[in-house]
Amino acid sequence: MADWVIIVDSSKDFPNADTPHKVISTKDYLARSSLFRGQRPKIINLSRSFAYQTRGYYCSLLAEARGHRVIPSVETMVDLGARQLYAQALPELDDSLAKCIAAADDKSVPARILVYFGTVEDHRFDRFGRLLFDWFRCPVLEVTIEFDDRPEIKKLAAVPVTRLAAEELAFFHTALHNHTTREWRSKKDRPSPRFSFAVLYDPNEKLPPTSFASMKHWARIAEKQGVEVEPITRRDLARLAEFDALFIRETTSIDNHTYRFARRAVQEGMPVIDDPISMIRCTNKIYLHELMTSNGVAVPPTVIIGGPADLPRAADELGFPMVLKVPDSSFSRGVSKVDNMAELDALAREWLKDTDLLLAQAFMPTTFDWRVGVLGGKPLFVCQYMMAKRHWQIVKHNANGTLLEGAHHTIALGEAPPAVLDIGLRAAQLIGDGLYGVDIKETPNGIFVVEVNDNPNIEHGVEDEAEKDQVWIQLTRWFIDKLGG
Repeated sequence: MADWVIIVDSSKDFPNADTPHKVISTKDYLARSSLFRGQRPKIINLSRSFAYQTRGYYCSLLAEARGHRVIPSVETMVDLGARQLYAQALPELDDSLAKCIAAADDKSVPARILVYFGTVEDHRFDRFGRLLFDWFRCPVLEVTIEFDDRPEIKKLAAVPVTRLAAEELAFFHTALHNHTTREWRSKKDRPSPRFSFAVLYDPNEKLPPTSFASMKHWARIAEKQGVEVEPITRRDLARLAEFDALFIRETTSIDNHTYRFARRAVQEGMPVIDDPISMIRCTNKIYLHELMTSNGVAVPPTVIIGGPADLPRAADELGFPMVLKVPDSSFSRGVSKVDNMAELDALAREWLKDTDLLLAQAFMPTTFDWRVGVLGGKPLFVCQYMMAKRHWQIVKHNANGTLLEGAHHTIALGEAPPAVLDIGLRAAQLIGDGLYGVDIKETPNGIFVVEVNDNPNIEHGVEDEAEKDQVWIQLTRWFIDKLGG
C-alpha cells in the first residue's frame, strides 16, 4: 500500500512543492495502469471537473477498478451532479444546519459555506461539516443556503481547488494536512504496509471489548504481516473509506453509530467485524433463542414474555429463581434474577415499558461460564469466566456505578472439552463467518448455549493467554484473506 496520492489536471493546479504527498496528473494516472501495481494507494482526486466522462470522472472510476481508495468516489460525483440525486440527504443536513445556528450565539445565516474534508472555517458549523462529509466525501464542497422561516440548503456542489481564493486555499492546505496526518504511532523507518485496518473504539467506555493497550499489542503483531492498525472513533466515519478493513472494538448496537460504521464498511466493500447482519442477529436474544432451538442447539428453558398475562406461565414452566432479560442486553446489564412472583411481576412491568418482549430463562447456577471464541467458523480461543465474588454473574454492577468482574482461566484449544467446542462452533456458524463469542453453561443436565456475542472480548493476557500471539495472527489473517492478500 502506498501513502496518499493527489491527482490533478495540471501540475500548476496543486504543485508537488505544496504537499509532502505524491502529485500526478490525470493523464498519467489514466494511461499508466501499472503505476501502483501491487500497492493500495489512497487517492485524492483534485481534478477541475467531476462531470460525467471527464478525466476527473474516469480517474475515480478507474481507481475503484484498480482497488485504490479514492475521494471522491464515482457515486459521490454522480450524486452531486443533480439535486434530485442528493435530495435524500437534505432533510438530515437541513436539520443539522438549523441546530448549529440555534446553538450558537451568532444567529446569522451565511449565504455560502465551504466544507474542506469535513471541516469549516466557521466553527459554528463543525458538526454540519462532519455530517456533510459523511454523506458526500469530497475534498471541497460548497453549500449554498437560502433562508425563509429556517435555513435550508439550496445547492450542493464540488469546488475545484483552482477556484479557491488565496485565504480559502490556505485553509484547504490545513484541512488536507489534518485529514492525511496519522497520530497513532510514529512513522519511523519501516516498510510501507500492504493494508491499513481501522479499529473503532470509544476511549471512554468502561468495559470495551479490547483495551487500547491490547490494540497496540495487535498493531505490533499485525505490522509483521504487512498491516497498519489505526484506532478511530465515532467522529471518523467520513474517513472510513481510507482504510482497507474495519474492526469494531466498542459495544455494538443497531441503534447507534457502530451499526452505521458496519453498514458503511459493507457499502465500501470492506471486510468488517462485526458485520451488520451479525450485529442484528446477535444483539437480540429472542432471535438467538429461536435460531438455536430451530437448529437443534440446546439453550436454557425459556419463555417469551409479551405482557403480564405470560408471567404465570413463566413461573409454572421455569420455577424460581429465574432470570429475566431485556432482548438487547449486554455485559450483564438488562439481566436480573428474580426470586418470586412479586419480583417477577414488578420487574417485568417496568421493563415492558421500553420493549414489547422479554425473555425469562431457567436459572442455571454455575461457578463459571465457558466462552468459545470462533473466527471464520474455526475455534480461536476457549476461556472460563468465573462468576464475580458472591454474585451469580460474571460482571456485578454495583449501585455506585463500580464494577466487579470474576477471574478467568484460559484453556488451550487442544485441551478444551470436545462437547463444549462442538456446540460453540455449531452456534457461531449459524450466525455467520465473522468473530463470535459463544457463552455456554455446562451443567449436570447438559451443555447449553446462553448467547452468542458478535463482538467478544479479546484482551492481551486473557483470551490469548493459552494460544498466545496466534490469536492475533489468525485475526489479522482473516482480514487479509478477505482482501485477497
